[in-house]
Amino acid sequence: MNLNKKNVLVVGCGISGIGSTKLLEKVGANPILFDENKKVDPDAVRERFGEETKAEIVIGELPKEMEMGIEMVVLSPGVPSDTAFADSFRNRNIPVIGEIELAYLCAKGQILAITGTNGKTTTTALCGKIVEEYFASSFIVGNIGNPYTDAALQMVEETVTVAEISSFQLETIEKFHPKVSAILNITEDHLNRHHTMENYVFTKQNITKNQTAEDICVLNYEDPYTAEFMVKCPAKVVCFSSARKLENGYYLDGENIVYARNGEETVLMNIHEMKLLGIHNVENVMAAIAITEGFGIPREHILKVVKQFSAVEHRIEYVTTVNDVDYYNDSKGTNPDAAIKAVQAMNRPTIVIGGGYDKDSRYDEWIESFGDKIRWLILLGQTREKIEQCAKKHGFTNVVLVDSLEEAVAEAYKKANRGEAVLLSPACASWGMFPNYEVRGKMFKEFVHKLKES
Repeated sequence: MNLNKKNVLVVGCGISGIGSTKLLEKVGANPILFDENKKVDPDAVRERFGEETKAEIVIGELPKEMEMGIEMVVLSPGVPSDTAFADSFRNRNIPVIGEIELAYLCAKGQILAITGTNGKTTTTALCGKIVEEYFASSFIVGNIGNPYTDAALQMVEETVTVAEISSFQLETIEKFHPKVSAILNITEDHLNRHHTMENYVFTKQNITKNQTAEDICVLNYEDPYTAEFMVKCPAKVVCFSSARKLENGYYLDGENIVYARNGEETVLMNIHEMKLLGIHNVENVMAAIAITEGFGIPREHILKVVKQFSAVEHRIEYVTTVNDVDYYNDSKGTNPDAAIKAVQAMNRPTIVIGGGYDKDSRYDEWIESFGDKIRWLILLGQTREKIEQCAKKHGFTNVVLVDSLEEAVAEAYKKANRGEAVLLSPACASWGMFPNYEVRGKMFKEFVHKLKES
């Protein structure tokens, strides 16, 4: 796509918006960076570029004469695509795309794209490591913290890119075409954005929009939404399962990960050879093997990397031990289903720190997963009273409400007995109290390390 001298409106002044603006400048476009939030400081935004920029920065309201000159709109992931503002451009046949689509149009090489409600980051990081150690040119991009737009122009025809793609990013794709895609699972999340589960599911499935029978899509056989999608998926489907043997695909048989083709079985590895905890990580590993082997990477190389791979930051990440109590950072657990998996991974009595921004989630199954394992639930943020009520409804009354994460850590320290664990797994987004889940996780680790020092 030729963007030279085109007037392109970038909506949203966050990491993605700045990344898109930088890319547009490099390809000769005239970007305008816009944010309707009047509290945004344009000087602070300009400083975040870290380099000279000629882009106009508009805060609050877009002048009508400027709006009428726009030839393309790029929405940041945090900006809903179904607004009247976005529609006003579509109604004039002005293309409205997202950061992922923009990067794809400017990039080279082939892409492996991963989505799902949970497990995206771990699976993407593992696939990225496998790819990185096999190909001369590779990138790990997307919702994992490295904007696709930052790397797009560094790619060559031989580049292999691994991308974590969120539902927000999948709303605005047009030509985005991965060689291998994966939908790990779909559980209730982001309904404040997508409004219905049907919309959310459709958006996730959008990752296969431009795939053909020459491509591969890796699907979770045990997830009802991905299982249903198998029959209409445009790509060749490769499945994984943690609950049953498959005639074709990857599955867990006792403690072994097995690959079957036409019923012929090959044991790939024992799960105790992994450094990752929990059945959800077994699923992530099976998905990563399926993705990278489907792309043509030799199995021996894949398994070698899998066995060496450790947990990613903020996903059931061991922090330290204080007074014989282990502390785990699962700040990436931003929805109830992810938080359930973290609870399941714990192998001893545990105190959970949860709560945060309300995404219209339901917390019943999370509370029910506690069983006898979770001794106390310490809650903070916008959802603390909502979760407390849910907990009491299910007969769980060991609940403490606090005003800050630091207070939550201090409270957990008081209540934890030797040999137990403290787990930050919020089941909620970080917004409102923290800029993102990474900041929340880093602060948790800082507060925990202060305990050790005191």
